[in-house]
Amino acid sequence: MSKSKVISTEDILATLCHSVTSVLSSASGNSISYSAMVQKITRTCMRPDIGCFVLFDGGFTGLVITNFTSQAAMEIYHDYMRNMGMPEDEIAHSHLSDDVSNVLGELMNQIVGDFTSKVREQLHTSITQNQPKMMAINKQVQISVDTTMDRPQARRVTFTTSKQNIFYLELAMDKTEFIKLHDFDIAEAIDPDDIIENEAKHKAEKQKAADAKTSDLDDDFMADLGL
Repeated sequence: MSKSKVISTEDILATLCHSVTSVLSSASGNSISYSAMVQKITRTCMRPDIGCFVLFDGGFTGLVITNFTSQAAMEIYHDYMRNMGMPEDEIAHSHLSDDVSNVLGELMNQIVGDFTSKVREQLHTSITQNQPKMMAINKQVQISVDTTMDRPQARRVTFTTSKQNIFYLELAMDKTEFIKLHDFDIAEAIDPDDIIENEAKHKAEKQKAADAKTSDLDDDFMADLGL
């Protein structure tokens, strides 16, 4: 009998960390990495300078918090805005700006969306999340999940930007294990942007071939006329 594979809280955390690095690296155009060492913590907190929290529920319940220093927040924000082609005079220069909180909140929404998609594909269960709440704070604020957890667990992971600025992710969830009873294929995630890009490329190639064919017919016609 084959041994069943067990997926633990740390495996779920690793999936979340991968979503953070992939989304932020793609958005900023720079490398974002995370530490291989994970801290066990007793409580989750929003900390200065910018904090964000997201609750999720469904197959399992939990809380995700990201805590950015002003330097890390502004680096990611500036890289994202420049990557989007925004002119310098339209880019905020203070972490207290609403635009900074809005952009980081949207990126957090994309991160959790990517995470819930991976959970659905890899664990065959579904979770839903609320809209991320991002805010600039100057004091530590303790956040807890407003549900009963039998065996709550909390973890903190350190992330590093390309300019060596630090931010943290904290995850709180009930201790849980997913046990794979039999092997199954994990469907590859479909990126709508890739579909649109491939379709545009396909149309361009068809148009190029059609133009070349028309050009060849015109050349043959002119040759028949002796021109």
